[in-house]
Amino acid sequence: MWDPAKYVQFGDYRQRPFFDLTGRVLPDDPRQVVDLGCGPGNLTATLAARWPDARVVGLDSSAEMLATAEHHRQSAPGLEFRLGDIASWAPSADTDVVVSNAALQWVPGHPELLAGWLKALKPGAWFALQVPGNFTSASHTLMRDAAESPKWAGKLAGVLRHDEAVAHPAKYLEIMLDAGCAADAWETTYQQVLTGENPVLDWVRGAGLRPVLAALPPDDAAEFEAEYGARLAEAYPATPHGTVYPFRRIFAVARKL
Repeated sequence: MWDPAKYVQFGDYRQRPFFDLTGRVLPDDPRQVVDLGCGPGNLTATLAARWPDARVVGLDSSAEMLATAEHHRQSAPGLEFRLGDIASWAPSADTDVVVSNAALQWVPGHPELLAGWLKALKPGAWFALQVPGNFTSASHTLMRDAAESPKWAGKLAGVLRHDEAVAHPAKYLEIMLDAGCAADAWETTYQQVLTGENPVLDWVRGAGLRPVLAALPPDDAAEFEAEYGARLAEAYPATPHGTVYPFRRIFAVARKL
């Protein structure tokens, strides 16, 4: 189960890649905009504010996230939210813009889905995606090492994703070009300065650690978190200015020709 309050913690840092992504999306006058994996809807609402004449649809598989998202509809009459699975979604004939921010890493086989979505888009439509590129960072490798240890392997087998959960930037670019799009792909590592006693643990609680905690009984979850948190504190020591957490993200934007 997703916790919207934890997910929006460190909001400015989590939102920055979204705006770096959507800043490269430049449609003339979109009539329908789709946000795949809209989460709590706060960023979807910015799409509705940017394109007030468009119908903006946020899709997410979490009822908890969508319950939080609903209040954004009060200020944006063209905004709506739907419960659904990204893997089952397909663009309609009038889809002008598709945005997916920090969601496709949860969708197995999404590069193949992306190829199909792009093929179905009309000329002039845009598709923009952003996914994490930090599966080899200490925050993720330490989590996997702990989950695969003899103590936890029996309870956590198959729970965590590895770096194959996302493609390399060059692969996303290839898919987009093969689909007949003008495309751009890049990566950025944000050097984030976090504050708090163990801020990287607080960060991963919002998303990356969620599958582990959900798979364990409460007592086991607390024990795993304590062990993993101690390793994180060693890997990401505090400095006089805070704790530096490098945050690598992968971006790709396509415009159908």
